[in-house]
Amino acid sequence: MLHKISNFAPNILIACLILLTSCSTVMIDKNLKYNENMVLKEISSVDSSFDTLDSLLYVDISRQNMYLLQKGTILQDFKISSSYYGTGSEVNSLKTPLGKHEIYKKIGKDLPINAILKGRVWNGSIANVITDDIDTEFDHVTSRILWLDGLEKGKNKGPGVDSRSRYIYIHGTAEEGLIGKPASDGCIRMYNNDVIELFDLVNEKVQVWIY
Repeated sequence: MLHKISNFAPNILIACLILLTSCSTVMIDKNLKYNENMVLKEISSVDSSFDTLDSLLYVDISRQNMYLLQKGTILQDFKISSSYYGTGSEVNSLKTPLGKHEIYKKIGKDLPINAILKGRVWNGSIANVITDDIDTEFDHVTSRILWLDGLEKGKNKGPGVDSRSRYIYIHGTAEEGLIGKPASDGCIRMYNNDVIELFDLVNEKVQVWIY
C-alpha cells in the first residue's frame, strides 16, 4: 500500500504545479488588462476622440512608458526616458514638452543600429551602448529620429515654446541603462532596438501626445 502511494505522489505533485501555473497566468493576464484599461481611461481624459485616429503615440511621463495605438487599441508599449529636468516647453529649459504633437520628420532609415546622428546626420560613428545605470557626459542621438512638431499654439508651438525649433525628438540613446527613468535633455529616449521597430510602424503626421 505504501509503495502504491509513493508511486502516486509524484503525479499529484505535477498536477498541483500545473494548476498553480495556470492560476498564476490568469492572474497576470487580469492585471495586464486592468492596467491597459487604466491607460485607455487616461488617454480618453485627454481627448475622448482618440479612438478615431488611425495611429497614435501616447507618452506617459509618470510611468516612463509610450503606447502605440491603432483605432483606440493598444498594440505595443515601450519603456522610455524623458527629461531629467522635468516637463516644460520653454526654450533652453532642457525639459520635455507636454501636449499634442505630431511626427514632423522621420530620419535615419536603414542606418545601422547605434549609429550616432549629429545635426540629424550620421557622422559615421557607432555608439558604445552603456547598459549600466550610468549617466555619462554625452547625450548621443542614435539609430533613428522621430522629430516632433507641436500642435498647440502657446503651449508647444510658436515663439519661446516651439517643440520643433527646440529639436524635440524620439530617438535611440547610448545610455540604455537609464531607460525607465527621467534622464534626457528634453527628448524622449528609447532602447535602440525599440526605436528602430517603432520607426517602421509609424508614419510622418502621426500624432504624439505627451502627458
